[in-house]
Amino acid sequence: MFPRPVRPSWFDLGLASALATGGFVEAATGPTDVQPWIHVVVTAVVMMGLAWRRQLPLLAVTLALGGILIGGRPDTPFVLFAAMVVASYTVGLVTRGRRALVGLLLAVGPAFLGLLLEGSEPADLAAVAVLYGGAWVVGSLVREQTRRADDYAVEVAAIQKGDAERRAQAVAEERVRIARELHDVISHSISVITVQTQAVRRRLPPELHRDIEDLKAVEATARQSLAELRRLFGVLRSPGDRPPLAPQPGLDQLSRLVERTRSAGLPVEVVIEGDPIDLPPGLDLTAYRIVQEALTNTLKHAGPATAHVLVRYAATHVEIRVHDDGHGRRSDSGPGHGLVGMQERVAMYGGTLTAEEPASGGFAVTARLPMSAEPSLS
Repeated sequence: MFPRPVRPSWFDLGLASALATGGFVEAATGPTDVQPWIHVVVTAVVMMGLAWRRQLPLLAVTLALGGILIGGRPDTPFVLFAAMVVASYTVGLVTRGRRALVGLLLAVGPAFLGLLLEGSEPADLAAVAVLYGGAWVVGSLVREQTRRADDYAVEVAAIQKGDAERRAQAVAEERVRIARELHDVISHSISVITVQTQAVRRRLPPELHRDIEDLKAVEATARQSLAELRRLFGVLRSPGDRPPLAPQPGLDQLSRLVERTRSAGLPVEVVIEGDPIDLPPGLDLTAYRIVQEALTNTLKHAGPATAHVLVRYAATHVEIRVHDDGHGRRSDSGPGHGLVGMQERVAMYGGTLTAEEPASGGFAVTARLPMSAEPSLS
């Protein structure tokens, strides 16, 4: 709907002023049965109503009608005729229901009645219907179209807001999931430090008591850190979660992942380029999860397809690419929220992720993970 401003707009004031000027010229030069000063006063009053047409549409059409009845002999002056057309359009534009019908009757009814009483030709009646009634119809159509556009804009905004909220929720859930997995990685590493420190301490001879005390301090600090990590897990865990007994997976378990995926019905081909190296545990887990999420999405959404997994080891980074020849783009889904999860994991290590539909068809996910980046959940 068009809003009704509190004051007349500059456009309405300019339109009324222009028509008033034309009316004053007509009063001075045009043929009329009324005195010129009456024509001037009628024109001024009608144009004042026209300036407020959006705020008081029925008053504007009523004043235009009165102006035609008073100053419209022998022929309706152009400015009064134009004022009625604009007022009729405005009534259709800004009013609804009974008010709109009343405005239409005020614009068309008296003119119809006067022409019938004068025995006018049908063409004159048709002209009134087209000009005054047509202006009202155009205004109504514009109003309805604007309402539909506004409703559509509101609906689109609501959908976009819902999508943004769902994505924000997915990101938050994925970050908690990543934090839990990093907790497991760190806990496992600290456990290894504790065990190895204890083993070294026990092998030392008694005369190295200072070294033994230092190693005991390292053990105590490591055990205290493990206790704090367990408390952290209590904050991050979901109801029913328990700390995992096995370490988090890495690319060394890629063959098991591929076999499970094949058993689920998706053919998978794997290519390893470069010399495999031991990645930092968190980075290794991230690379594994990217392959896992990509294969899961392919299995769920690609339809009959074959997945191709490429792991490329370079001096400064590791590249993961999963490409299938299925149906193309698919939505986020699954416990890791699909692409959202992969984006969060890659961003944590300062890497890059692209998801695209190659010209050859299907869908491809490519991640590039630098080996020197420090993880960050910011």
